[in-house]
Amino acid sequence: MSSGFWTVIVAAGRSARFGAPKLLEVLGSCRVIDHSVLTAVLVSAGVVLVADDPRVSDGQPVDVVVAGGESRSASVRAGLAAVPADVEVVLVHDGARPGANAELYSRVAHALADGVDAVVPALAVADTVKRIGGDGRVVGTVDRSDLVAVQTPQGFRRSALLAAHGDGGEATDDAALIELAGGTVVAVLGDAINVKVTEPHDLEFLRAVWPR
Repeated sequence: MSSGFWTVIVAAGRSARFGAPKLLEVLGSCRVIDHSVLTAVLVSAGVVLVADDPRVSDGQPVDVVVAGGESRSASVRAGLAAVPADVEVVLVHDGARPGANAELYSRVAHALADGVDAVVPALAVADTVKRIGGDGRVVGTVDRSDLVAVQTPQGFRRSALLAAHGDGGEATDDAALIELAGGTVVAVLGDAINVKVTEPHDLEFLRAVWPR
């Protein structure tokens, strides 16, 4: 695969819902963050790690380490600012998704064809989705036929990502900012093992299915 892209790994969260520093948890032969970093380093021309905890960043084989911001979007902007100016393609990955493999990176990077500003890996939503009101009552069932759950790494034309972040906007993922800016976002097949470690049961699942 082409190695002309840089990857920004976002690893500056507070792990509030997990209840402990989730990136430092052991998964298989190393820590959650180590899996994310080592795959990115393998497939990327360069890697920026956005991290505040020195236990996350110390000794990592990345090109640049920068401090995070007050939000995920601010942390991405900090990482993006550290990418060399001549890099045209940037992938953004959540450090808490240790299951992203080289094949997934390749699918994302190669889908950035002419006319595409961003690429997201995605899986179809299998569960029935309900909409509820403030009192907890179900008010409707959502048609899931055109719904997907989106993962990272997400790929971007650097110019489009810079423009989308230009006004300091906030979103749960960077592709949403591209959408708001009127850019073109396409989806590629994600990976079922590419689970984001958010709560302890996510890590339990990964430990149960992780390759030995």
